[in-house]
Amino acid sequence: MLRIRKAAERGRANHGWLDSRHTFSFAGYHDPREMGFSALRVINEDRVQPKMGFGTHGHRDMEIVTYVLEGALEHKDSMGSGSVIRPGDVQRMSAGTGVTHSEFNHSQIEPVHFLQIWIEPNAHGAKPAYEEVRFDDAHKRNRLRLVASPDGAEGSATILQDARIFATRPDDGVEVAHALAAGRCAYVHVARGSAEVNGHPVSAGDGVKLSDERAVRIKGVDAAELLLFDLP
Repeated sequence: MLRIRKAAERGRANHGWLDSRHTFSFAGYHDPREMGFSALRVINEDRVQPKMGFGTHGHRDMEIVTYVLEGALEHKDSMGSGSVIRPGDVQRMSAGTGVTHSEFNHSQIEPVHFLQIWIEPNAHGAKPAYEEVRFDDAHKRNRLRLVASPDGAEGSATILQDARIFATRPDDGVEVAHALAAGRCAYVHVARGSAEVNGHPVSAGDGVKLSDERAVRIKGVDAAELLLFDLP
């Protein structure tokens, strides 16, 4: 089964300094039909204006993955981590027993555009942890590059869930494919451009839920960048 949710169907919160699109229910946006998909709980597409951001706030028992598309995002947390992440960087924070952090646009003049992803962990009460891994465009060109996994395989970030995240930037007309094991499902998020997923056209912001499928086939159409989630 394959179901496409168009970008325009997502929730939206526009606070001036922040324009956020919610794939699943989040904060003031609630849709009982869209509470997540398998262990995938949140995909927020955020655009933050220069010098603005999220002040110190807390999380617990959630795997938080941040994927920057444009600009630079400055991060600080209660574990002592502090960095600026840019396109190509994958940031993973395991909130575990509790962590506080802040996120601000590092630029004084340019907006930052990023995806923040929440995945429910397979166990609660873990020790908080932080990690950054970099994947240049060449690592994602015409292939599915593993960027997060439960065992850190292939140099990916390590998440506390039996889930895997792949990133891909297929050239126009090039197809990449991922086989799904029995009992697994998948979610595809189109970060930018346009593509086809199992023969269905999709564009930036669209999401595709796949269950009872043997494989996910992604074909580049126009400057596409996508994330594929292999989920329990």
